Amino acid sequence: MLALPAPDRGVAGESNAARYIGVGCVTAVAGFFSGGMIGVFVAKVVGSARNCNPGPELPACDWHLYAGVGMLIGVLTLPVLALNRLRRDDAAAHEPD
Repeated sequence: MLALPAPDRGVAGESNAARYIGVGCVTAVAGFFSGGMIGVFVAKVVGSARNCNPGPELPACDWHLYAGVGMLIGVLTLPVLALNRLRRDDAAAHEPD
């Protein structure tokens, strides 16, 4: 496995801020799209349970509502979870043994 060198910690917080912003932005985009796909999947399951017949070329009934809610949940939760994990790992790395 390739080991990357540790970032320079000369100025406290400078490298962490850029890393947190980068991780937050990437995971926000990933959470947006993955949450939308999960929302459409939930819409298909709910539509099957309700015996809903979507129109031609539509994935499910009311898919846009479920996709919107899924996108909102994904864009909020995935960055929070990723940044929480990153901060916890940084705090553990700075603790004296």
